[in-house]
Amino acid sequence: MKKKIALISVSLIGAACVGLCACSGYDNGDNWGAPNAPNDFAAGNYDYNSVIENGFKTVDDEPSSYFSLDRNTATYSLVRRQINKGMQIAPDSVRIEEMINYFGYDFAAPADKAVEVSSYIAPCPWNEENYLMLAGVKTAEYNLENENCNYVFLIDVSGSMGGEDRIGLAKHGICKLVDGLGANDVVSLVTYASGVKTVLDGKECTADNKTAIKNAVNGLVAKGATNGGDGLERAYGLAQNRFIAGGNNRVILISDGDFNVGMTSQSALKEFIQEKAESGIYLSVLGVGMGNTRDTILETLATCGNGNYAYLDNRTEAEKVFVKELYGTLKTVAKDAKAGVTFTENVEKYRLIGYDTKIISSDDFDDETADAGEIGSNLCVAALYEVKLTEFYMSDEVGADAKLADIEIRYKDVRTAEEFSDSVKSEVCLEASLSDNEDFKFITCVAEFGLLLRQSAYKGNASFENVKSRLEDLSSYTAADPLKREFVSLVGAAAANPYYR
Repeated sequence: MKKKIALISVSLIGAACVGLCACSGYDNGDNWGAPNAPNDFAAGNYDYNSVIENGFKTVDDEPSSYFSLDRNTATYSLVRRQINKGMQIAPDSVRIEEMINYFGYDFAAPADKAVEVSSYIAPCPWNEENYLMLAGVKTAEYNLENENCNYVFLIDVSGSMGGEDRIGLAKHGICKLVDGLGANDVVSLVTYASGVKTVLDGKECTADNKTAIKNAVNGLVAKGATNGGDGLERAYGLAQNRFIAGGNNRVILISDGDFNVGMTSQSALKEFIQEKAESGIYLSVLGVGMGNTRDTILETLATCGNGNYAYLDNRTEAEKVFVKELYGTLKTVAKDAKAGVTFTENVEKYRLIGYDTKIISSDDFDDETADAGEIGSNLCVAALYEVKLTEFYMSDEVGADAKLADIEIRYKDVRTAEEFSDSVKSEVCLEASLSDNEDFKFITCVAEFGLLLRQSAYKGNASFENVKSRLEDLSSYTAADPLKREFVSLVGAAAANPYYR
């Protein structure tokens, strides 16, 4: 029988974004569309960054793991749409950390810091020889009513954006957001297609102006090519002209990512947006559409532009992003955060699940000027490791106070105009028993589901039946949250589809 272990709370883990993997594009003729799938997907006209999964590292050879955390959620919505439309999943569209981080959890909230973390360990459901170690992060809550906002909406109105599931979702989401803004908040609206147009320049969100803003948004029509690069240049220029010192300055891009005029390459856009990230203007990237979706471009912009990335597949998701998670989507509280985890001799090997494109070097971890990522207000982020403990530890010769790992978190607290660097160090030690944490149990279900969908080489004995069985045991827990109830239905739909077997 395995020794029972629990992990005491450790300190903060921040969010960050670093380098990107090369784009695969699926231009080799592979067709992930099901034979009877909708034509837009079956045509294979889409683009995802290639994901090479993190492998196991031995503690003897590589005791430390350095990585960035962010709170992007695009993968979950992309996966949901593919399953709901009967499409076969494109494995590179599955970024497991984004699936896990789509949901809210009851993690410990910070008292006086930008972030806090609580951690646990439990047997690995898909590999009985290993354990899972969870670090659950919660950011501090920030009320945007205390801060003036300068938002520039950058809307793709090219021909590919036509339809209610594209420009229609953009209009719906923006109007919902405008309803919640204050009279001192300033909104600009830039559109791009074959050309770039400034529709609104610094419109204050008074009661009378809100109607005019929404009328301008609802009057948008999709047609033409896609000059996204020039659109970004114009949007950042307006944001800089209206810059509010100590305020919340942000460009909000809504697009399918299909840039086909002007600056079109991923590398050129990466260089451009990295320069803009130094301006103090943050970026939110919201993807829409399916079929010609350029997830590569959208992920690049968010990762390199001090931004976050979500995907809107329906009106409910648009309202989740623009209304329910307004402060989390549009207000950063922890910037350039990065985590370093050093395992002790009690761990034989470990594997970070997800965050495959967000691994950083020890030099980047030590470099305070290195750009990393951001997490917004009052949000949850989780990091999950699969670990194998040493035979010596498993022999019961080690006490409950034996240490598994040291964690150090470095980030910039940007809740005030005077941002400052902060760091927290903590030990991960063993306790006598496992924690009966339902959030952790649910997260293991999401992780196993993701391993199955991306046909992971590390899925072990994972199965849809095991995921469904554990979710049944969590029925009361999932019943209390409509998003988690939906996840249960999504697992059921995937399990019934032979394309995912």
